[in-house]
Amino acid sequence: MIEVDKMGIMMLKKFVKYVSQNMLGMVGMSVYILADTYFISVAVGTDGITALNLVLPVYNMIFAIGAMMGVGSAIRLVIERNQEHPNADGYFFHALSWALIVGLLFMLVGIFFPDKLIALLGGDAEIVAVGKNYTRIFMSFAPFFMWNYICNAFVRNDGNPSIAMAATLFSSLFNIVFDYVLMFPLGLSMEGAALATALSPVVGILICCIHFRSEKCTVKFKPMLPSLRKILFCCQFGVSSFVGEISSGVITVVFNMIILGLAGNTGVAAYGVVANTSLVAVALFNGIAQGSQPLVSEAYGRDIHKDVKTYLKMAVTTAVGVSVLLVIFIYLFAPVVTAVFNGEHNRTLADYAETGLRIYFIGFLFAGINIVGTAILSAVESTKYAFAASISRGFVAIIFFAFILSAIFGLNGVWMAFPAAEFVTMLITLCGLRRIKFVDKNS
Repeated sequence: MIEVDKMGIMMLKKFVKYVSQNMLGMVGMSVYILADTYFISVAVGTDGITALNLVLPVYNMIFAIGAMMGVGSAIRLVIERNQEHPNADGYFFHALSWALIVGLLFMLVGIFFPDKLIALLGGDAEIVAVGKNYTRIFMSFAPFFMWNYICNAFVRNDGNPSIAMAATLFSSLFNIVFDYVLMFPLGLSMEGAALATALSPVVGILICCIHFRSEKCTVKFKPMLPSLRKILFCCQFGVSSFVGEISSGVITVVFNMIILGLAGNTGVAAYGVVANTSLVAVALFNGIAQGSQPLVSEAYGRDIHKDVKTYLKMAVTTAVGVSVLLVIFIYLFAPVVTAVFNGEHNRTLADYAETGLRIYFIGFLFAGINIVGTAILSAVESTKYAFAASISRGFVAIIFFAFILSAIFGLNGVWMAFPAAEFVTMLITLCGLRRIKFVDKNS
């Protein structure tokens, strides 16, 4: 009994170390988007927030692809290394290669068609003029955003969450400081915000290199020809991370289109406040998910399914506790949060955003379980449930409820779509998690 208790305490300490550091790192990553929003609201006003919110889905897409490649490839490395597969060491180089290929496509669109992209996302001539150069600059650094996520995932899965956290925090700090320096003392406005954001992943990559050059590093830079079959195989295990990142982008596009028709640019700016605030909440749950995933993958790769279930209980319990605290905080302090981004003291924007925050954040009572649950399902190769839950929360359910509820309740219906979609998705996630105990790789 004493030995069992010691094992439980050791597992708890390891879980707390990985999860706390990943939560801190992911929150740091989301904070610089909040800093962008705040500084742009001061320098440019409502049009700047609207432009930022319209192109935010593109940023989400770049991050989502990097997350899918990085997390999926890192999971395959851990599992295949424990199973002594000879080609396991090639996954790192392979992921970086594909990130360059895909990133170049984003670069070309950003350099040559930023105005058309913003217009496609719903921007009028005024918003296109405000956001064109911002979009061109940050999309030109697309490969670096993906490489940063991939490096971070491999460092984390190689047993060094401290370096992964430091890389995320310092890149975010760099972004916040240079946001201010470039936008105000140097007077570069939106272009300064874009440049600070674009350079921040370079800082993260350089810090990750501290681990890659250390004696503790077991990740090999083994050249491998890009294989579409292999990257798709890896992406199966990174799909929950992909949807975790892309879902906010898809939601933003759909909501922007609906809100433009219901409340115009002011409504979109209000949703910008809601969406950017929610990024911090999503970051907390992504931190729990990414902190748990290496532990679950390692236990699963060694066939220790009892430890898989122990880490699962820890992760879900943590997610539920965090979600309750978030909902209470937003209910009490929605006006304060809104005021931070409402430098023009627009009363209509404030009314929209305060109501939106209180309704929208109810969804995190269910979203926390979904984000953490799908990551764990991917880690134990239960890709069917992970994919079903991910597609539900990122695409099918959220789009369905957005159109249906907005038609019935107007703008409040838009805010209600997120809680409704996450609740439906939670049923799928819980069904998958209950079946983990029946997973047997040898069957």
